[in-house]
Amino acid sequence: MKTLQNKLALVTGASSGIGAATARALRGEGCELVLAARRVPPLQALADELGGCRVVELDVRDADAVLAALGDLPLDICVANAGLGIGMEPIPEGDPAEWALMIDTNVKGLLYTVRAVTPGMIARGRGDVVLIGSVAGRQVYPGGNVYCASKWAVRAIYEALRLDLPHPELRVSTVDPGMVRTDFSRVRFRGDEQAAARVYENVDHLTPEDVADAVRYVVTRPPHVNVGELVLWASAQTSTTAVTRKS
Repeated sequence: MKTLQNKLALVTGASSGIGAATARALRGEGCELVLAARRVPPLQALADELGGCRVVELDVRDADAVLAALGDLPLDICVANAGLGIGMEPIPEGDPAEWALMIDTNVKGLLYTVRAVTPGMIARGRGDVVLIGSVAGRQVYPGGNVYCASKWAVRAIYEALRLDLPHPELRVSTVDPGMVRTDFSRVRFRGDEQAAARVYENVDHLTPEDVADAVRYVVTRPPHVNVGELVLWASAQTSTTAVTRKS
């Protein structure tokens, strides 16, 4: 098991959900943290809770801002978590502005983040890049269309990075969870709390801590081990569309 004591880790989208849980998990392993997100108050609250954290207000859709904020950090670990889904309409009824928001965040924002942090890792000859994907990047489901396309792109970026990074101690991984109860569905249903709650109703779903534990596993493997793809399903979920609900 690789120690993370005093390693410097970046977590994007760290203000809530999987990002916040991952920050807690890495801090528990001794990491120093850079926490990045658009929403500063919850980010600062998390930093105050954990101590030893740097807070960066950051919209990953802004390439110049991402490079300026992250390009010079001597990172050992980058967890690229920032992402969202919005809308469930079929493509003929979809909103191009919402499509752009998903693509700009989930795909271009991921690329901007990786582009900013990997040159330093290459120069130092080491580092872990962990992408937070989704089972939506493996199985398309009704209403998922553009969100699923963005997560298929994350998987392609993962595979490309494995070819593009030249040093064997630069490890690239994708952690792809299924149904996790976070603010994801609230955002997807544009703030409709009842619709969001119905997604998880009577289901033993994954938690953000489950995903954070997977990230911790990935980055604590011995240097010669690269956990490439780690897929997490709730036991009650057998596909993106098949979920067993308790009566």
